[in-house]
Amino acid sequence: MTLRSICLLTGLTVVASSALGNALAQDSDDPDTDTETEPPAAGQQDDVSKALDSTATQWSFQFAWQGSTWKDDEVNGSTRPQGHDDFAQLRVVAPFVFEKFTLLPRLTLRHYKNKNNGKTGLGNTELFGLIIPKKWDWGTGRMGLGPLVTAPGNKDVARDEWGYGLAGAIVNTSGNWFYGVLLTQSWRAVDPEALPAGTDNTNPLGIAPFLNFQLGGGWYVGNGDMVIQYDWDSNEVYMPIGVRIGKVIPSKKSGSWNAYFEWQTSLIYNDWPGAAKDNSIRFNLTKTLPVGF
Repeated sequence: MTLRSICLLTGLTVVASSALGNALAQDSDDPDTDTETEPPAAGQQDDVSKALDSTATQWSFQFAWQGSTWKDDEVNGSTRPQGHDDFAQLRVVAPFVFEKFTLLPRLTLRHYKNKNNGKTGLGNTELFGLIIPKKWDWGTGRMGLGPLVTAPGNKDVARDEWGYGLAGAIVNTSGNWFYGVLLTQSWRAVDPEALPAGTDNTNPLGIAPFLNFQLGGGWYVGNGDMVIQYDWDSNEVYMPIGVRIGKVIPSKKSGSWNAYFEWQTSLIYNDWPGAAKDNSIRFNLTKTLPVGF
């Protein structure tokens, strides 16, 4: 993937996002659509930050496609392993509101294409249930914790095994800034003695900090899906870096649309024993809806 191709795709995405925003804003069938966000109530999130917030109490339907190329250098005397290939993703968040807490189950399905053998199939299905006590929600942000389960995927494109663990998140809104971090730790449901020497059933720790800045008119920029990983076996760190540009189209009564383009590469990876991205691009369209829509 060349720099010229990335620049071209970025330009096309900006144009497409703008066109999508105008089309949604001018849709005569939805008079409630409004590209100008209203000031939030005191101590509450604005429409744009809420649309970006995966911990907000709302329905969310995400459709994304990502294409990646991988580093092919050597690590520890061997050719670096390749990562998962191109995928299409569906992610659904379904809120359940109780008296003292909110439960946000998040289901993620990915359909991969293996470029090496030409085969396709579902990757590992992920189910994450974020529990947010009412006292942990302060209006402009919140924090939560919950279980994480991964189901076996097609062995041609993913691991054919179960996984289990925990995930937690903390987010906040301050002016035009929306920021936070997501932490994940899981374990493979396999016999540790069946694994290669020097490894165990503990997956790398995932640390995903994010930072978004509103540019006005629903437009925003951020660092994207940046998951820093720490490998417990080798004590090595992998750190990607990227940029996301997107546009939120809010609606007063029917949630919002969020369209974005994201580019990513690897920043710290030289001694990382796993796959490392050379370049990846992602196109995303997310629809959010209020509880009880």
